[in-house]
Amino acid sequence: MTPEEAPHGALLEDAHTKTHKDTAMTAKLTFGYLYDFRNPPQWHRPWSHLYGEILDVIAWSEQVGFSEAWVPEHHLADDGYMPSPLIAMTAIAARTSKIRIGSGIALAPLHDPVRFATDCAVLDTFAGGRTDIGLAIGYRKRETAAFGIDFTKRGKIFDEWLAIVSRLFAGETVDVAGEHFQISGAKLMPPPPGHIPLYIGGFADKSVERVLRYGDGYIGSEGVCDAYVAKMRERGQDPMSGRVKITGVTTVIADDPQAALEELAPYYHHVNNSYGAWFSEDKVHSAEHAFRPMSLEDFKRSGTLQILTPDDAIAMLQRLQATMPLDHYLFSMPPGLPADRFVHYAETIANKVIPAFA
Repeated sequence: MTPEEAPHGALLEDAHTKTHKDTAMTAKLTFGYLYDFRNPPQWHRPWSHLYGEILDVIAWSEQVGFSEAWVPEHHLADDGYMPSPLIAMTAIAARTSKIRIGSGIALAPLHDPVRFATDCAVLDTFAGGRTDIGLAIGYRKRETAAFGIDFTKRGKIFDEWLAIVSRLFAGETVDVAGEHFQISGAKLMPPPPGHIPLYIGGFADKSVERVLRYGDGYIGSEGVCDAYVAKMRERGQDPMSGRVKITGVTTVIADDPQAALEELAPYYHHVNNSYGAWFSEDKVHSAEHAFRPMSLEDFKRSGTLQILTPDDAIAMLQRLQATMPLDHYLFSMPPGLPADRFVHYAETIANKVIPAFA
C-alpha cells in the first residue's frame, strides 16, 4: 500500500478539553485533499462528467483556503483509480492559480526517470512552480508485471531512479551506467522554474533513509513519522527542521459525527475494501499498516473511519505538531460522494479548522 492509503488511527488525548483559544501559539499548518478520480460501478457516471466535476471542486477548494490538491496513482483498478497523475495534475494547474499540486503518490519504478523528470519540469512550468512530487515503490505485483518490472527489484530500481531524478531536478547533465538504467547526456530543457520538492513515502526503515538522502520530507502515515524523527535525531539533525505531510485518507471533520458516519460510511467503505483487496494480493505490509475487507456494518464499528468535531481535530493536529515537523495534512474525497456533499464537509474544515492554523 502507498502511504496515503494507511488507515488513520485515533490520536486524541482528552481532546474535549481543547478549545479554539488554545491555538494562539499553534504553528502554521496547511490543508489539502487527495483526489483519486475513481468511478465505482455502484455510482458510475460518464467519465468526462466525473473528471470535470472534480476539477470544479478543486478550483472551488482553492477559493476557500485549501492549499494543495493531490493525485495518486494505481493501475488495473476496476473503479478506474487514477493511472496518470501527472496528466491530471496538469489539468488541475490549468484550472487553478494558487494551490500547490502534488502527486500523492506516484509509483516511481513504473516510470522512466528521464521521461518522468521531463514531464514534471513541463508540468511545473504550466503550474508556475506549484508542483510537489510524492513517490513510493508500490506494493502490487500485478502493477509491476503490467509494466514489465521485476517486483522484487523495485527497491533497487527506486534508489537508482531517485539519484537520477534528483540530479536532473538540480539542473545537472546526467550520465549513468547503473544496474537498471543506462543514461547518457540527460538534461531538463526547459528547466523547471524552481526547485521541485520530492516527498518520499513508505513503511520500511529504508523508506526513511531515502527521505533523508533524497527527499525534502516524508509523506504518508503518521505511524512512520516517529521513525523519521528518531532517524533525524540519530544523525544529529533537528527533527523540527524536517517536513511531514500526513495522509488522513479515512479522516473526516464534521459538526455531527454520528450523522456523518451514516452518510459517509458507504463511500469510505468502498475505499477500505478496495485497498483491502489489493492488500490481500501480495501481503507486502504488516497488519498494522493494512486495510482489511469487511461488511459495511463492521466497517462502521471498526473505527477505521475517524470522524472528529472541529475542536477535536484541532486538538489532534496540535498534538501531532508537538511531536513531528508536520506542515501539511491531507484528507480525501471518497469515490461516489456527490460534489455538493463533499463541499458541505470541506466547508467545515475551511471555516472551523484552517483558521486555527493560519
